[in-house]
Amino acid sequence: MAKKTLESLELELRDYALTFPETREDHPWGHRAIKVKEKVFVFLGGSSSPGELSLSVKLPQSRDIAVDLPFAEPTGYGMGKHGWVSARFSKVNDVPMDLMKAWIDESFRAIAPKKLVKALTSAAAT
Repeated sequence: MAKKTLESLELELRDYALTFPETREDHPWGHRAIKVKEKVFVFLGGSSSPGELSLSVKLPQSRDIAVDLPFAEPTGYGMGKHGWVSARFSKVNDVPMDLMKAWIDESFRAIAPKKLVKALTSAAAT
């Protein structure tokens, strides 16, 4: 089993985000972004600090709880006031992967067209 690194965790989160319907990877402004129907629902990497894992997601339901966590803050560039949260990690063991995947799920559901979210919910029920 390969040793986990911040880079491998970022790739795992990218791969997870790409499991959602009609998603694709893009690289605006040098950041890795995962889009659904041309709208970004998660930014990965692109932090100013090498050796750091960062992600930004839209969290309409859990934003207030998320920003109370020590590794999270409202996203810059005015996005924080629209429910976007950024998380940064410098140690592999500090990354709560289940929580980050739950945030990606919440962000997808907030950004994706209602028809795709309904299809996703229906598929999960079966």
